[in-house]
Formats: sequence, C-alpha cells, structure tokens
Amino acid sequence: MGPLGFFLITGVMFSLALYAAGYFVWSVPEQEDADRVAGRLRELRANMRSRNQKAPELLRREHRGSFAFLGDLVTWLGVLRRLQETIEQANLRYRAADVAGLSLVLMVFSFLLFTLFDVMFFLRLLLSLGVGTIPLLYIMQVRSRRLHKFEEMLPDAIDLFTRTMRAGHNIHSGLETIATETGDPVRMEFKKLMEELALGSQVEPALHSLGKRVPLLDLKFFITSLILQRQTGANMVSVLENLSTLVRERLNMAAKMKAHTAQQRFSAGLLCALPFVVGLGFWILKPDYMRLLWTDPVGQKFFTYAICSEIIGILVIRKLANIKV
Repeated sequence: MGPLGFFLITGVMFSLALYAAGYFVWSVPEQEDADRVAGRLRELRANMRSRNQKAPELLRREHRGSFAFLGDLVTWLGVLRRLQETIEQANLRYRAADVAGLSLVLMVFSFLLFTLFDVMFFLRLLLSLGVGTIPLLYIMQVRSRRLHKFEEMLPDAIDLFTRTMRAGHNIHSGLETIATETGDPVRMEFKKLMEELALGSQVEPALHSLGKRVPLLDLKFFITSLILQRQTGANMVSVLENLSTLVRERLNMAAKMKAHTAQQRFSAGLLCALPFVVGLGFWILKPDYMRLLWTDPVGQKFFTYAICSEIIGILVIRKLANIKV
C-alpha cells in the first residue's frame, strides 16, 4: 500500500469517527428521550387494559393529504414571523424582512467576491452562507445576553412582588412595583405589561404576552402562579418564595459548574482555534504551501473537507460543553 492509499484510509476513518461523534451527540439523547416516553405510554396502556378500561389516545397522529406540500410552504413562510419574535425578544428595532434581505445581500456579495479568487463552488457556497448568517448570529447573541440578564434579576423581582403581596396589595400593585423598582430589562418588560393593562387588556392575556416576549421557563412558572391565584384565589406567596429560591440555587449551580469546567472549556477553545493559528503561521512563514489550498484543484478539495470537519468538530465540542442546569 502506497502513501496515498494509507492517507485516504486514514482520512476515511477520521471522517467516520467525526460523523459518528456528531450523530451520537445530537441524535442519541433525543432518541433516548423518545424511547423513554414511548415506554411510559406502553405502561399506561397496559395498566388501562388490565383494568378493562379503554386506553385513551395520547398520541396525535397527522395524516398528510395530497396537497401537504402547501402546508409545508406556509410553515416555511412562518420563518419570518419567528425571526421577528426573536428580534423583539432581543429588544432590537429591526424588521425581519430587512434582516433577511441583508443576509441575502451579504450572501450574494460574498459569493461573487469569492468567485474573483477562483475558489471552488462548494467552498464559495459554504463561505457565503457563513457570511450571510452574521446578522442572525448577532441577533441571537444579543437575545441570549438579554435573557440571561433578565434571568439573573428575576429572583429579586419575585421577592419584591412577594413582599408587596404580603403587605396586603393586589396583583396589579405588585406588578406595578416590579415595573418601577427594578432595573432593565425586567423593568422594561413589566412596564410594557402595565401599559397593556392601562390600555384595557385583561391580566391573563397581558401575562401571556409577557411570557412570549421573554421565553424563560422560570418566568412562565411565575406567570402560571399568578393566573392560578386569580382563578382559584389560593395563597401563592409561599410558592413564589420557593420559586425565587429555586432560581437562585440553579443560577449558583450554573456559576459553580462554569467555574469548575473553566479548564476544560479553555482546552476546547484552544483545540478549536489551533487549525486557524497553524494556518496563519504557515501563511506567514511559507505562503506557497497555503496558496495551494485554493489554487490547486486537489488542494481546494482538501481545504473544503478541512473546513467542514472543523465546523462539525466545533459544533460537537460546543454541544458537549453546553451543560444545561
């Protein structure tokens, strides 16, 4: 076996290992959750049959008709609506159509720009897609940072609301206290809530609108508690106190986990940045070696393969390092 054959076999084995790792990280946990839910449903049906009762239909089955592609088209057009919701959650004043148009312009412009450098088609397409997603990545970054800040301030807001309720005030007064005594972004969102109430909206639709603007699970628990208190008249003060304590403990656990895994995350970042650093070093020391990657047809293929492998590796490492508490 010559050096070329050995190199090809090594590349195939590396690719299979990389794609298997990606499949394991994304698909296996979801499949385990689906199998667990299916097992619980089978147990429920078996218990119902043992009691000679008719098992309820717990799974919703969709029967696709002959023109189901029209429904898929309408679903695809709803991407702009979801993008607009994401922009509003980031508290930005952009419009979804403008962002989509800017992404498309960047994609086309970068594709034409890379054409001038005689880059192969697949590599041009991949790089232009990366450039076109820059506005979307910026919006997602702003949204994530804002939601994280909101989550950090939420326990204090819940405690303030609880003290207001203990003083004998109603829900409206407690929400108004949060809108005036807290800081942004909590104050901003609850001010919008109070403006909706002042314009004549009911409390429950206004609370649901707040949960839509700030899609946090802890805030949804808070909203559900308020709605139950209005419908049943129960005392939810102790529940809200436990909720604020739970949120604080979860945030503290996330901070401790982030501190304990700092070395591993640094190693992952260093490993992801190593190909770029090595490529930059070769470009400075031996530019003729690097120039072959986009001037030679074989080099273009290897360069495209390297970029795809790097992207998959970064996604796998990010998935492993992103531990949700």
